[in-house]
Amino acid sequence: MKILVCVKQVPDTTEIRIDPETNTLIRSGVPSIVNPFDKNALEAALQLKDQYGAEVTVLSMGPAQAADALRECYAMGADHMVLVSDRAFGGADTLATSYTLAAAIRSLGEFDIIFCGKQAIDGDTAQVGPELAEHLGIAQVTYVAGIERKADYLILKKEQEDCYEKIQVRMPVLLTAVKSLNEPRYPNVMKKMKANRMEVLTLTAKDLPELIPEKLGLKGSPTKVKKTFVPSVRKAGVMILGGDASGKVSELLDKLTEAKITL
Repeated sequence: MKILVCVKQVPDTTEIRIDPETNTLIRSGVPSIVNPFDKNALEAALQLKDQYGAEVTVLSMGPAQAADALRECYAMGADHMVLVSDRAFGGADTLATSYTLAAAIRSLGEFDIIFCGKQAIDGDTAQVGPELAEHLGIAQVTYVAGIERKADYLILKKEQEDCYEKIQVRMPVLLTAVKSLNEPRYPNVMKKMKANRMEVLTLTAKDLPELIPEKLGLKGSPTKVKKTFVPSVRKAGVMILGGDASGKVSELLDKLTEAKITL
């Protein structure tokens, strides 16, 4: 069984700041991490590898530093690392990203299962996985919270708002993982040391001749971010406690008068 896991290196959102003048993210000095949901996707792939035997490839699109995320995934148990990186891919939205990733995956061969995290914490769109499945022309099941393999098909538990849905699907298939699917394992120290010495296979635009330049990066991205901002901090509300209803109403009216709010 061949499994591919798409991972993304994202800024640690606990330390994100926004420039008040430009309304853009301040990335300088902000540490990067493997997108948490992608770790759940990788753990699911590794559990299938442990149970049934599989070859697990991790794939990421980003700048050269994204190789660090791939090395962490290798240390967790992945077998192969592939980085899709080129200036032509810069500024890609979800459509251009999924288009580029699909071409990279086709160049690597066929996979029985492709895993993605349900969404990336820096964008929260949850679009790349489903779009990728459409580009590849394979089945997809999103928000997967449970996986059971049966011969050449899978039985999946799909997370809904107020229940779980049971789905049977044949491979090849793309799955997006939710947090409740599993608890990701820690990287192996020895494998981490080995990964740091390994060269990550890097695919550029020249390595993917099927790509159409007009569909890449900013040029191929119909989504435009107009503004990014931090919501203004509101003052804490005032609670009126104790006393009877008449007294509470009187106190409320007094406070509204003080605040110069008229009914």
